Amino acid sequence: MHHDTPFLRSLQIQMRVVGALLMREILTRYGRHNVGFLWIFFEPMMFTLGVLGLWTASKATHGSTLPITSFAVTGYSSVLLWRNCANRCALAILPNQALLYHRNVRVIDLFMARVLLEIAGATMSFAFLTVFFVTIGLMQPPQDLMLIIGGWIHLAVFGSSLGFAIGALSERSETVERVWHTAAYLLFPLSGALFMVDWLPANFQKVVLLLPMVHGSEMLRGGYFGSLVKPHYDIGYMITFDLVLMLVGLFLVMDASKRVEPE
Repeated sequence: MHHDTPFLRSLQIQMRVVGALLMREILTRYGRHNVGFLWIFFEPMMFTLGVLGLWTASKATHGSTLPITSFAVTGYSSVLLWRNCANRCALAILPNQALLYHRNVRVIDLFMARVLLEIAGATMSFAFLTVFFVTIGLMQPPQDLMLIIGGWIHLAVFGSSLGFAIGALSERSETVERVWHTAAYLLFPLSGALFMVDWLPANFQKVVLLLPMVHGSEMLRGGYFGSLVKPHYDIGYMITFDLVLMLVGLFLVMDASKRVEPE
């Protein structure tokens, strides 16, 4: 195979490949019938609404005076973003292995298509729920949009990197996928969705802040609630963690490509 294709042309081809895989993913997952494509954001939306309903019914005050609707929407949307990216990449190679016989389709493209779909779904769901609840008066408008976007980008990059790593490792052994699902359940209560770091004892705050997704949800809530909360996050730590995890993820994807891509 000759590598004499100009970089921009290669990029164009790769974008077209990812676009085609994205459409294929949407059709195979959501079908052509009923609401079809709309499930992309109905799915995370229904999950968030379900949790919100349970919280409201049980009158859970989640230990603070913060409005319950905005607390639930910001918390669960952030979890869905990073967790779904990793879930969808696990064992993604095997069912799509036949596609790798196409010259331009690479393992990284399979992961990219899935990750982009999850990020789009979670983002549309979060935006729609926020606009909807603000309109009907159950939520206040966000205070600092740039801070929210910053936190969201961090969670998306973290989720993508995690997805690449878990997707590539699950090609070696299916046990990885099972271990990840257990880990995801355990990480959920520690991910910052159910609490603010400031409510915790000082020594436990340090431990929880080792988890990168906590910084993202703190940033998200800091942007949303403004002066009502005291968020704890470290942008330097977030960027470093994301870059290291992305490099590890890409290295593992490269390794998996050597094993499964036809010569």
